[in-house]
Amino acid sequence: MLEERQTAGPADPAPQRKLCTDCGLSRTSDPKRCGQACQFIQPDYPGLEQRVHGRQRQQNTTQTDELFFGPYQQILSARMDPPTQGAQWTGITTRLAEVLLEKGLVDAVIAMAADPHDRWRPRPVVVTRAQDMQQCRGMRMGYAPLLSLVEPALAQGHKRLAVIGIPCQIYALRAIQPQLEREQGLEQLYVIGTPCSDNTTTENFHQFLGLISDRPQDISYVEFRADYKVEVRTDQGGKRLIPFLNLPLSTLPPDFFPLTCRTCVDYTNVLSDITVGYMGGHGQQWLLVRNARGQALLDGLQGQLVTSAPISKGRREGPVRGFMANTERAAGGLPLRRMPAWIKPLVNWLMPRVGPRGLEFARARVEMKAIESILHLRREAPARIKNMLPRHVWDLAARYGLKPESDKVDTSADKL
Repeated sequence: MLEERQTAGPADPAPQRKLCTDCGLSRTSDPKRCGQACQFIQPDYPGLEQRVHGRQRQQNTTQTDELFFGPYQQILSARMDPPTQGAQWTGITTRLAEVLLEKGLVDAVIAMAADPHDRWRPRPVVVTRAQDMQQCRGMRMGYAPLLSLVEPALAQGHKRLAVIGIPCQIYALRAIQPQLEREQGLEQLYVIGTPCSDNTTTENFHQFLGLISDRPQDISYVEFRADYKVEVRTDQGGKRLIPFLNLPLSTLPPDFFPLTCRTCVDYTNVLSDITVGYMGGHGQQWLLVRNARGQALLDGLQGQLVTSAPISKGRREGPVRGFMANTERAAGGLPLRRMPAWIKPLVNWLMPRVGPRGLEFARARVEMKAIESILHLRREAPARIKNMLPRHVWDLAARYGLKPESDKVDTSADKL
């Protein structure tokens, strides 16, 4: 039988492909499925959105932000009351999974815990008791083969699963879901997604920690917040807020963020049943309830969750255009323009007050990711543009003058 906690099955080294985040699919019984199920080969977001949510993302309807965030039924700001001790924010993601186990709606949850030898290194686990979900609290940085545990869990009789994952993992999971149902007896699947765009290796993350602290080994918590600051906590109880502009990003090596993360087209995890993040929350967590299953997950926290309508303030166009200019330089092999030191305090003061906030901040980040994907693929893998970039990416980038060349975009993916 599976233990309450189980590490990733195959111990083979991660695949050595240029565009791979080691989601775990290549470590399953049929690694050739990567060719049809990988987000970085030939994704079909319209088709999978239709299958998972019953419709594709829409524009010019009451759900005006679906171009940015994918299909959803409602968007909320939220926090647990009381907050869960040891959680990254207030513990919504962990609590959603705990409730599923407490109510017997799933047999097991597949999620990430910390490696016993490195608290920042993610380690896939199968959890079958609600009290064991606490090991999954907090943020990890790095790659881990989450999907390698799905087949072993099913083989052990856990036919009703919940999976907590980032977009590249969830895309592959949704792509193989019909096969898992047809051939391996998957009966129920709840998907709790977290947004992601700029992952890196755990080793690279340790390098980053060393640049922001003289004692990186003491850092216990890092969070990139929607108020343009990074919150850092230490084992000794210390807390520090670092403005984004003060981060040593320009000193990082060019490959600190791999090409996969610089060309990710799914920041908001559009194929999850519910997305739990921070970008649109403005000091609270940000929930996108995407379908009836996601609403059922949210209903499970009734009486434990404080919700409100998200705010939307400021204007994103200026920051996005500035980001595009820097990305064009970076994609062209040129150094980033550094802001003069004397002006940083003023900008650090202004951005949380007049810059994009709430949903406008989230829209800005999604547009930045679309622009980044186009520019880096054009430089480093132009042959992949036709298959890798779905239509909605071009729709997002059109506002900033980025348009597909006639021979670079494939619109057939929009056809069901």
